[in-house]
Amino acid sequence: MLVVQKYGGSSVADPERIHRVAGQIVALREKGHDIAVVVSAMGDTTDELISLVKEITDSPPDREMDMLLSTGEQISIALLAMAIRKRGRPVTSLTGPQAGIITDSVHTKARILNIDTRRLKKEFSQGNIVVVAGFQGIDQAGGDITTLGRGGSDTTAVALAAALQADLCEIYTDVDGVYTTDPRIVPEACKLNVISYEEMLELANLGAAVLHPRAVEMAVNYKMPLHVRSSFNTNPGTLVREVENMERALSVTGVVCDHNVAKIGLFNVMDKPGVAFTIFKALADEKINVDMIIQSAMRDERNDISFTCSTGDLKNALAVVDRLQTDIGADGYTHSDAVAKVSIVGAGMISNPGVAATMFKALYEEGINLEMISTSEIRISCVLRDKDAEKAVKALHKKFALA
Repeated sequence: MLVVQKYGGSSVADPERIHRVAGQIVALREKGHDIAVVVSAMGDTTDELISLVKEITDSPPDREMDMLLSTGEQISIALLAMAIRKRGRPVTSLTGPQAGIITDSVHTKARILNIDTRRLKKEFSQGNIVVVAGFQGIDQAGGDITTLGRGGSDTTAVALAAALQADLCEIYTDVDGVYTTDPRIVPEACKLNVISYEEMLELANLGAAVLHPRAVEMAVNYKMPLHVRSSFNTNPGTLVREVENMERALSVTGVVCDHNVAKIGLFNVMDKPGVAFTIFKALADEKINVDMIIQSAMRDERNDISFTCSTGDLKNALAVVDRLQTDIGADGYTHSDAVAKVSIVGAGMISNPGVAATMFKALYEEGINLEMISTSEIRISCVLRDKDAEKAVKALHKKFALA
């Protein structure tokens, strides 16, 4: 059996935790399994490196940021390999490039194009445990080190599991699995034993921090089962896999809240072909990811267009909107980052009418006003005031009886 494991930064935050992880890895190897381990940077190492950069310059080149930030994972893999070696097991640590992870050339946000598994398979054939630096690779064009963006170690683990045709990919983190909502907001939230790829992808995209969305996308594409579990105990976690029976008794599986949201609204935009294209092409050119989009009903050949983006993209998005407003005939624009997005997710929504009405009733009963609404077959999202977000999560979790 071939298993790929991923350990997050909190799992290897100090020498004691590194030794604990090494013990888990050796215990699995002693059962006869081949193991590839993907590791993130220790604790707050990445944040500390970014803080150092801010003391040097306000505009660091992306290439040099990749050179710097990739060192965090290299520290982790070397220390973990030493801890495994201390337990008498042969082990090799590899950087992303050494592990054959080939990416495109977009520094700080690279995407994996291919993985050359020859080195990995050679290490397995020699009986070695392989410890791979997450979050990084080497660009196909120039041979430079690249990083995959925050959360990229999840993506590294799933990509390796897919390339190696592993039997299972285990994602170890500081929580016991995937919950019906954030237990810090609702202490009685329940851990899910199983969740479908589709539901997990929606939760990840909507702000659940347990798994990175790109990692879930890759798991879906390659049908790679994921086991999300805690590195601090041996309890079973949550299995993310294909779920055949989508007609479930529960219409809603989970409630998720995303505070990393900003809203922009354009007033009295000309209602003619090409206006929406002009706006969102310009945003795309600036690598700004847009989420919810709402266009109001036409009035006097004018309408309003609103959309959301991440708070980190707000400054650049406003620059784009300011530049375009005259060209598209807008009377002006407004924005706010004092908002949050609260969503319910569940494959059972498809066959259970009235879910939206139940959601809106729960929020109405709490006196919460909705500013934007969007839906898919298995998700309903609402933008509301940030100060109401936790109250909304609690009300929805209770209304759908998820405890």
